[in-house]
Amino acid sequence: MLAPCVGINVLHISESDAAGGAARTAYKLHRGLNGSGHHSRMLVGRRVTRDESVRRLKRSLAWRGADRLCGAILDPLDLQYVFYPSSFGVARDRWFREADLLQLHNLHGSYFSYTALPALTRRRPAVWLLQDQWAFTGHVAYSLDCERWRDGCGSCPYLAAYPRLRRDRTALLWRLKRSVYRRSRLTLIVPSRWMQELVQASPLLRHFPVHRIPHGVDTGVFRPLPKSEARRRLDLPENRPVVLFCASDVNEPRKGLELLARALRSLDEAPLLVLAGNGDPPAGVESRSLGAVSDDAVLAQVYAAADVLAVPTVADALTQTAIESIACGTPCVSFDRGGVTDVVRHLETGYQARFGDVGDLARGLLALLDDADGFGPRCRRAAEDEFSVDLQVRRYVELYEQVLAEA
Repeated sequence: MLAPCVGINVLHISESDAAGGAARTAYKLHRGLNGSGHHSRMLVGRRVTRDESVRRLKRSLAWRGADRLCGAILDPLDLQYVFYPSSFGVARDRWFREADLLQLHNLHGSYFSYTALPALTRRRPAVWLLQDQWAFTGHVAYSLDCERWRDGCGSCPYLAAYPRLRRDRTALLWRLKRSVYRRSRLTLIVPSRWMQELVQASPLLRHFPVHRIPHGVDTGVFRPLPKSEARRRLDLPENRPVVLFCASDVNEPRKGLELLARALRSLDEAPLLVLAGNGDPPAGVESRSLGAVSDDAVLAQVYAAADVLAVPTVADALTQTAIESIACGTPCVSFDRGGVTDVVRHLETGYQARFGDVGDLARGLLALLDDADGFGPRCRRAAEDEFSVDLQVRRYVELYEQVLAEA
């Protein structure tokens, strides 16, 4: 056994460094590692920040041209992400050669070929954070009520779901992933108990070791603030109950805004619905849209201004918004299924409504609105004890040390 590692050099592969929830999680880990004495770099499909320790994976016109040519041939055949030459070129990248360990994030998004995993993971120990189900399905990020991923996919009922297929290649893609994984060396990370159960049930992934590490938030930024002050800054009414709904795309059906709207419409005196994210408000509900909120300090004010965060998602690995909300002392209402249940604990940090039950969702809203302030200290304590970004980074470093010691 090797001695514990000091100053681990980590290379991340991520679709982006800041565009979207999964990318924000990757970038927070990257920054946390650099801030705690380690050396972290990122290769990404889309670079958003100006961070010099982040650069594009397709680092030259030649690689981009080769990828476009292969995409032009394979994409019309619906052979999703099967071959991008630049992914294999990562093995010759200086950042890869200097790394002790490879940290993988979301690999879907038309920027990386998972068929490169055997070549890369034979050269460097690799851990893979799974933030949705794509790694073990024929193509979808979330299978919803479909269970075909358990025995080979095919006859997919959700071809139009992200990432979209025009023709059903799901059985072939499922078998291809199985072949790739059999030749890869991976340690898996999941953010929630729900995801851990799914991975352990997957014929593709259950032979890999899997560790649960929840996402973390900066509890110095996401913290309780005076509600009246937050509402004044956001120009929200100070003497009216406010329910918040956050999503990058508020109209994404999986996020459940329409279910929330039905619950709100059933109330005798509906609170004001505040939306943070892109998209249109629901019909028949008085609402106020803040648009996309990218600044964390402003987002913390949004959570602080609300009495309740509604998270009626029907499928999510772990909802970052719920963690941010409880860190600000704002309780959440959710359904009793999915990764969100690790954060929204019934009558402790919020209310778990029966899955899909709009009436119970409405009862949860009323219960929290009646005693939102009483939940605040419990919410904050849970965030500090279990979901701080410092704790997340320490857990990752401990796993990295274990993986390197066993390599």
